[in-house]
Amino acid sequence: MTLLETLPNSDTAAATPASPSGNFLQEVMDATPGDSRLAMCIQCGTCGGSCPSAADMDHTPRQLFAMIRADLREQVLRSNTPWYCVSCYYCTVRCPQEVHITDVMYTLKSMAIREKRYADATAPDLSQTFISYIEEYGRSFEFGVAARHQLRHHPFQLPSMLPFGLTMLSKGRMDLIPQHIEGIEQLQAILVRAKELEAS
Repeated sequence: MTLLETLPNSDTAAATPASPSGNFLQEVMDATPGDSRLAMCIQCGTCGGSCPSAADMDHTPRQLFAMIRADLREQVLRSNTPWYCVSCYYCTVRCPQEVHITDVMYTLKSMAIREKRYADATAPDLSQTFISYIEEYGRSFEFGVAARHQLRHHPFQLPSMLPFGLTMLSKGRMDLIPQHIEGIEQLQAILVRAKELEAS
């Protein structure tokens, strides 16, 4: 199978502008922490065959990596594939080339959020809400994440979630008020420094 056969409709692809840098593959590799080994992908399809969410993805990871090589930045960042990644790392473990597939998916999500190139804001908003609690408290706050998400995207479903939420609270499985971790100042300093390094 050739590279072109792995790509979406050629008419759509031709209309998609190339990466400003002219090398989207290198940009993704540079933005992924450590050695992503993305350039080592041999298009074997093991990742898609291993993924529990592959049926819901508009492109398999293999196709997405071919699109990255073809410099189809717009289509890659608007793909739902990274958002359906459940971070189980099964694809990464089974990859014969040891490509850090899950880490690349995180990179693509970050790029899509930064450039506002996503078709549906539901998953990016959930991701940003989760991150905001990590940055503020050092841990997730399930009650807050769920409440914000439902109010923003599914407000009419909120009453149906109430019994489940009350059960979680009564069994001590969820806190009503967020709690800071010990040493939150150190974590916040690390996060600030990480952002500075990413921006440089």
